Amino acid sequence: MDNPVKTASDLMPALPGQRLGRGVCRGLRALDFVCVEEFIPAPGLRVDVMALGPKGEVWVVECKSGRADYRADRKWQGYLDWCDRFFWAVDADFPVGLLPEGTGLILADAYDAEVVRMAPEAALSAARRKVVLRSFARAAAGRLQALRDPGAP
Repeated sequence: MDNPVKTASDLMPALPGQRLGRGVCRGLRALDFVCVEEFIPAPGLRVDVMALGPKGEVWVVECKSGRADYRADRKWQGYLDWCDRFFWAVDADFPVGLLPEGTGLILADAYDAEVVRMAPEAALSAARRKVVLRSFARAAAGRLQALRDPGAP
């Protein structure tokens, strides 16, 4: 019979970028944001963290675990059309000089995060905001439903 007791290693995502994402979500929650990880705003795009603020602001955060992970990312500029502010989240050892000017910076670990450079605002149009908020709500509700009833069709 399987042991139903979960250990910290069972609950903690194994990949470095996923650990950063968890810390980012915790840090943003302290700022009254709610988050959906691995969110798909449009076909062909998948952001690491989409965050919704208390005033309806939409932030995208891309988590980069190292130089190679950052250099392999070819889609990040496509995310700019889907948020009000764009951030990179990295750990304390990341060479932040690689990151482009005009983007936000969040320092994170698996347990917390801090915004160290605010991203410039590029407000979404009303029509795009409506699409993003609807998609965000459906993704969040669908994930909650799957947790509550994992055997449902």
